[in-house]
Amino acid sequence: RKSREAAAREIAVAFGVPPVLLGMPGDASYANYQEANRAFYRLTVLPLVTKVVASVGHWLSGFTGEPVTLKPDLDQVPALSAERDQQWARVSTADFLTADEKRAILGLPKLTEDD
Repeated sequence: RKSREAAAREIAVAFGVPPVLLGMPGDASYANYQEANRAFYRLTVLPLVTKVVASVGHWLSGFTGEPVTLKPDLDQVPALSAERDQQWARVSTADFLTADEKRAILGLPKLTEDD
């Protein structure tokens, strides 16, 4: 049993999966799991997704005749919601920034004069 767990850990690490996400007994507290899940998305999933969408965008550019840029919508990643909430809180309390500067930091378009 121990050798099977050790092999599973080695395979997980080779693919960038934190061993705590495998659900093995040991160092799996809820805080550790949350941090490991966030790290897995930041360090493994998002770099792979970025490469894939860049390749798809390049492929689509061949059909459109102009550059196509695709980006993942990180607001839809539940594992990153705590980071997103912290960023929104920091930006909203930054009194020295204009509304448009805050929107730019958050990846939102500028307000039009009608807004």
